[in-house]
This record gives sequence, C-alpha cells and structure tokens, in this order.
Amino acid sequence: MPLQTDFIRIIELFQLPAMQRAMLGGILTGLMGGVLGSFTVLRQLSFFSDALGHSALLGISIGLLLGLNPSVVLLPFAVAFALIVTYLLERTLLWTDALLNIIYSSSLAIAIITLSFVGQYKGGLHHLLFGDILAVQELDLVFSSLLLIICVVFIGLTLRTQMLLTLHEPLAIARGVSASAHRTTFIVLLSLVVGVSIKAIGVLLVSAFVVIPACAAQLLSRTFTNYVVLSAGLGALSALLGMLVSASFNLPSGPSIVAIQLAIFLIAMALPRLRVLEQG
Repeated sequence: MPLQTDFIRIIELFQLPAMQRAMLGGILTGLMGGVLGSFTVLRQLSFFSDALGHSALLGISIGLLLGLNPSVVLLPFAVAFALIVTYLLERTLLWTDALLNIIYSSSLAIAIITLSFVGQYKGGLHHLLFGDILAVQELDLVFSSLLLIICVVFIGLTLRTQMLLTLHEPLAIARGVSASAHRTTFIVLLSLVVGVSIKAIGVLLVSAFVVIPACAAQLLSRTFTNYVVLSAGLGALSALLGMLVSASFNLPSGPSIVAIQLAIFLIAMALPRLRVLEQG
C-alpha cells in the first residue's frame, strides 16, 4: 500500500505544469549538452565548459548589482566571455588548463564579492550554485528548443567538417577548412547552451551535462555518428531518470540528474569488462 501511495503521489506531481516544464527543460538541456559535449570532450574543451559555467556567476552577479534580470545578462555575458577566453587561448603561450584555472577562479571570487553587495539575493545563492529546475518558465523552454534546433542543424550540416576538425585539425586546415570560424561558432553555441542550462542545473554542476554523457557514449560507441547520437540520448535519458529520482525521494533535481549520469558512466565502464568475462 505505501508503494502504491508513493506511485500515485509521483503521478500527481508530474501532472503539475511546473513539473512538466522542469521535465521538458531537463530533457532539452540533456540533448543540447550531449550533442555539443560529444565534440567538447574529444577537442579537450571539458575544462573550458567548466570554466564558463563557474564564470557565468560573475555575469549573474553583475546583472543583480545593476538591478537587471540575471537571465537577460547571462547569455550575452557567456558569449562575450567565451570569445574573450578563446582569444586569450590563441594569443598567449600559457598552458590551456593554467589559463582557464586563473580565469574561472578569479571570476568566481569577484562574483562572490559582488554578490555580497546584493543583500536581497543572498538567500538565492544556493539556487545559483546548484540550480532550480522548477524555476524553468515557458520562455526558457522556447529558447532551449530553438537553441537545440540550431545546434542540431549546425552539427548536421557540418558533420564531416566537425569530424575532421575534431580528429585531425591540421588536415582540415590543409583542405581549406576555416578552423577559426568553425571554432568560434562552436564556442558561441557551447556558451549559449551552458548559459541556458545554468538556471536549471546551477553553476557548479552545469559542466557535468556536457562532459559525463559524452564520456559514457565514447565508451559504448564504435562510430563517430553513433557517438554523437548516443551522447545526446544519454543526456536526455539521465535528465528524465534524474527527475524521477528527484520526485520520488524529494531530492534536489540538479544533483540527482548528475548522480544518474555518473551511474550511467559507471555502467558504460563496466560493460566491456563484463563482455570480456563472458567471452572468457
């Protein structure tokens, strides 16, 4: 009887408009993160997405300090920040991870200092760090849907070029591919995806949506196309299962989704070994 009661409670919970928006928002975020994450991981830009997520808090804090809507400030800031970081990476002789560490650590520090001057928003710092997927509104879903379409169209139309740039950039340049233009476009899309996802997932966890499903898909795929599709699928699946776990046990949604992603990654790691044992 208790199990039946809990099941009915969960069904009723998912009939609420806010929960339905949260579910759809999580799936859209998972799909976008999976599609771009498949290339991000292979291009060794995982730390870039993490730095972008952490630094986005600076954009939010600046918007709050100026009395502006954080959602309005966040996306332009994310794009501008990504372009500036890309420029610095191309123009300096520092190691990429060292430069990104400097940028995101200092940005996070300045953001926290800035938020200390915004007294009325201190109570919402937890939601900024870990997300509040129930706060997703219809406008967020519309923008996420459009962004997902743009990402899919861009990757679909330039798949061969993206594959070549990812696997052998010097060869792509030798064939006349504008690596800089494609890199800039990809970085802008990635920054927008991270910016849109922060509201639901939070600053600290947003990079997991980009990295973990892609890593799990890499362990399970044998072709590049399957890798991209599976990465997007695992991103959406983890969001769906994470929301179910969150609703069932009254847990925070963002961390629940990331925990499910970790479980999927561990299963992906174990599957090849299990096949070897079965064959042995």
